[in-house]
This record gives sequence, C-alpha cells and structure tokens, in this order.
Amino acid sequence: MSELKNDRFLKALLREPVDVTPVWMMRQAGRYLPEYRATREKAGSFMNLCMNPELACEVTLQPLERYPLDAAILFSDILTIPDAMGLGLYFSTGEGPKFERPVQTEAAVKALGVPDPEGELKYVMDAVRTIRRELDGRVPLIGFSGSPWTLATYMVEGGSTKEYSKVKGMLYDRPDLMHHLLNVTAQSVISYLNAQVAAGAQALMIFDTWGGMLTPRDYKEFSLRYMQQIVDGLTREAEGRKVPVILFTKGGGQWLEAMADTGCDGLGVDWTLDIGDARKRVGDRVALQGNMDPSVLYASPDRIREEVQTILASYGQGSGHVFNLGHGIHQFVNPEHAGAFIDAVHEFSKPYHQ
Repeated sequence: MSELKNDRFLKALLREPVDVTPVWMMRQAGRYLPEYRATREKAGSFMNLCMNPELACEVTLQPLERYPLDAAILFSDILTIPDAMGLGLYFSTGEGPKFERPVQTEAAVKALGVPDPEGELKYVMDAVRTIRRELDGRVPLIGFSGSPWTLATYMVEGGSTKEYSKVKGMLYDRPDLMHHLLNVTAQSVISYLNAQVAAGAQALMIFDTWGGMLTPRDYKEFSLRYMQQIVDGLTREAEGRKVPVILFTKGGGQWLEAMADTGCDGLGVDWTLDIGDARKRVGDRVALQGNMDPSVLYASPDRIREEVQTILASYGQGSGHVFNLGHGIHQFVNPEHAGAFIDAVHEFSKPYHQ
C-alpha cells in the first residue's frame, strides 16, 4: 500500500496537529455532480453502480478530481447488509429504498444470519480494494456502515418512514425480539467494517440516521448500546497506523457525552448544535466532525465563506475538527458552491493551527 501524501484528516481525528482544518462532504460522490449523473446513467441503476467495483471507484474519485478534499469515502449504500441478509433491496423512482421481504415477524427475525463480507458483500470489498489502489495514497479512504438501529428501521418498515410505527411497535411490544434483531445486525456491521479495513479502509464511520427519533432512554438501550458493541469489536489499527472511528447520530446532539464514552475517536455533529458548545461538552475526549447546514450551499459563495468562518471561529484554536456538512450535500447544489466551501475551509483555518 502506498504512503499517504495527505493524512491531515486522520491526524485531526486523533487530535494531532495539522496545518489546516481537513474537509470532506457527506455524499460528496453524488447527484449534484454532472459527472456522477453520467456514470450512474452508464450503470443503468443505483444498485448496479454500487455493485460494480470499477464504477463505484470512478464515482468515489470524481469529487477528488474536482476539489482539494482531504478524504475519500467509499461509494456504497447503508442498506447493503440487509440486502445481503436476503431482504431484496430495490429502489423505486422518487420513493427511495424498499425491501421486498421486510422483517416483521418473530420467524423472520430469527431466520437472519450474519452475511459473509467476502461472500454476499464481496462487491463492496472489491470496491474498497480498487479505490485504495487508484487513490495511490492521495488521501485516506473512509469505510462506513449504517448503525444497527438505522438498519433495523429500514428492515422492519420495509423502506423509509415518517411514523416508525412498525419498528417502534416492535421495540415497545417485543423488546426481546428487537434486541435479537439489533444484536445480529451489530455482529454483521462488525464483520463488514473489519473486512473493509482488511481491504484497505483507513477510517470508519457509522451513520445512525434515525437515532434522533428515539426517546433518551430508548436511544441508549436500542441505538447507542449496539454502536458501543461495534466500537468494541472493530479493528482499530492497520498498516501501522490507527483506524479512527466516527459515530454520527443525526439529531443526537443531546447525547454527545454518552457517545464520547463509547471510546470512538470522533463524533459527527449535525447543524442543530453550535460546534463550540459541542467542543466544550466533550473537551479533548473526541474529535468533532461537522457541521455546516447543507442548505448554506444554496447561498452565494460570499455567504458560504462567511458561514465557514463563523463555524471555524466557534470551534476555535487547535486540532480535533474535521470540517463537514451537518448531513449529506443536496442534489440541487451548484458544484461551484461546494468548491467555494471547500476552499474557504482551507483558506480561513490556517490561523487556528499556528
């Protein structure tokens, strides 16, 4: 494996000194880029794109050709694990992901097994290996997974939901069954992420998209507990360096301290929290990643630069900050605005690292 030419992202996650604040964007390989839309067209469908290692590599690298980003993130989907469990993932236009066989009965839950990452999920590992080779040490590669609670939400509901009626119904009526489902899912995530590290991922991120929908008590019991299980089970060193782990619960700002207690290296923060306040609360226990509102990118480049300066000033001096959006970049953002954002982070963060 080639030597890393730019490792400021990994350094910042370990709170080591950096020259400027590193930056990447959630969903940086995505529909806002015309080159992504062209490759997706060529692939024929979103899942074909995910399952073709060469094309997944192509779209992973597209934003790096365009912008001076400090990290690449594997192009994949959080629902690859439930798909590999046999739930039949498909995407219907305008409706997002769906499962042909949602898990809604005791028999269905008990029938689930841990997929083999080099079997049913080999296409993901092949993509990691291909991307790592093509990156040639330019920047680190982030591997990722959905959190057990977030995956379970899709698995039980059969797709996206606004009510969470089926998954919360199971949580409240059959907590034993929900714990069984979450435990199998957590074991699957551990095996999947460790295989990504073995294939070449240099940092890991766990996306807990729906954790913020839970009560504080239920968040700790049904989401955080299983992210803790994952953090405890992960390979934390490879190729002679640490493999940092970032936890991100959207809408989870009230639980930052509890998340920091897991032993992760970084916490993703959405835009509903001031990053300076978040830093006061967690101190130097973890790095923070975030947290500009993605909608700022609809504003003028001048306004974007202003917002970047505000967030940098709020975080303040020193390392331990990875600049990002508070959630994924929107598909209708002008790519030039994304460029203005990334350049502003590097330009205005220099004085904070002297």
